[in-house]
Amino acid sequence: MSRVSLCWIVAFLVVAGLSLAWVRHTTMQIPLKPGRDTGVWLVEARVDFTAEQAPVLVSFSVPHNPPGFRIFNEQAASSGYGFSIIESKEGRRAEWSRRAAGGPQALYYKIQITPQPGLQPGPTDLPPPMEPVFWEASEATAAKALIDAATSTSSTPESLTRELIKGLGARAKEQNAALLLARYKPEILLTRLLAQAGVPARVVLGLFLEDNRRNQNLVPMLEVFTGKTWILFHPETGQQGVPENFLLWHRSGPSLLDLSGGSMSRVNFSMLSQSIPALEMARIQSSNQGFSFLSMHHLPLDQQGVFRLLLLIPMGALVVAIMRILVGIRTSGTFMPVLIGMAFLQTSLVPGLLYFLAIVGAGLLLRSYLSYLNLLLVARIATIVIIVITLITLASLTAIRLGFHTGIPVTAFPIIIIAWTIERMSILWEEEGMREVMVQGSGSLGVALLAYLCMRQPLIAHLSFNFPELNLVIAALILLLGQYTGYRLFELRRFAAMKGSLK
Repeated sequence: MSRVSLCWIVAFLVVAGLSLAWVRHTTMQIPLKPGRDTGVWLVEARVDFTAEQAPVLVSFSVPHNPPGFRIFNEQAASSGYGFSIIESKEGRRAEWSRRAAGGPQALYYKIQITPQPGLQPGPTDLPPPMEPVFWEASEATAAKALIDAATSTSSTPESLTRELIKGLGARAKEQNAALLLARYKPEILLTRLLAQAGVPARVVLGLFLEDNRRNQNLVPMLEVFTGKTWILFHPETGQQGVPENFLLWHRSGPSLLDLSGGSMSRVNFSMLSQSIPALEMARIQSSNQGFSFLSMHHLPLDQQGVFRLLLLIPMGALVVAIMRILVGIRTSGTFMPVLIGMAFLQTSLVPGLLYFLAIVGAGLLLRSYLSYLNLLLVARIATIVIIVITLITLASLTAIRLGFHTGIPVTAFPIIIIAWTIERMSILWEEEGMREVMVQGSGSLGVALLAYLCMRQPLIAHLSFNFPELNLVIAALILLLGQYTGYRLFELRRFAAMKGSLK
């Protein structure tokens, strides 16, 4: 029963750890590998107008969940203006306001977006009640002829739209199309023709993103309601769906720009392609995600530094468990090698080894002298703690005086642990001799080096800090190791003579 319970616990820990890590990766866009860059588009809209020495109110349509893109940062630059984002059923709009202004004015709205090919949210709003379409007599005849021709070769709103676009594209041969296009723009004409055929349609505006382009204007496109969703069409080519690198800016509702207290308004767009670290982008957008309450990036920077080391301990513990249970290396203390490896992360390998050997060696010499004083255990340990602190202080000051700016990190070298290590090694020296001290000491350093090599890997450091739930998987592996009752690797030497005698 205990083995069955353990299997269920291990399975739960593995599934929970991997599932939470995958949810964090998908929702917060945290990369699974360090050092990756993400392509980002910076799009800037500039609103120019002339103020008329009166209260000014500017309402500008801004994108909301554009298909194929994710907005992770937006800002506005408007000196002297109040700014706010207004969200309503009609869409999302940026509003600038000012008590009084005169002369030329320029307002800026910037967004940073990243391509999301799998993100294609369609609009969920229903079309308004359709109104009758009025034509002049000659236009009505031409419109009816175009609709009848397209209806005869179509069966769905999508196919009807494509057939109408084809008919308008052949205007050199079709007099009816030429008559209507002389008065209406293609996208406006298509909405009127579709409305007469009983298919809701509307004109939307967007941008084709190209690197380092300035003074660009919005491109009109056509959205057709198929009964369940809206589908985008290019009004000239008939291409169905959202084109590549097309940012849908204005979808429905009021006009693109409403201005009160000014005149001669115009809107221009500029765009630029950038590359930023994927992890930096995840930090920027993490505050807007519901899963961000588990993010380490919200902690103060000094606490983040502490947790970067603390979350590496499970990996070091796994290395120690493998080396002790499977390999059979003897160490001084169970997880002292993990603490030594963490210290090496802060001091680098060579200075850390020198500090450790110097402090433990000096502590053992002083401990051998204290044994002649017949002190009680508590007094002896307290004295060793003071000696260790003094040795660390002297070593750090000496290193700084010699020009080495790497001191001994007290947090990674716990004073009490080192004091107990010195005490245990001195007792072991008295009971088992110097050979056993050297075996366990060298074993501790060897395991500490392996733990250091694992914990210093950029991938492990990245995953442990950004996906702390993966430590549940490490806990599951350690639980499995705890059930191992076979021979250790070093114990196989004991049976070498038996193997030779059996031959």
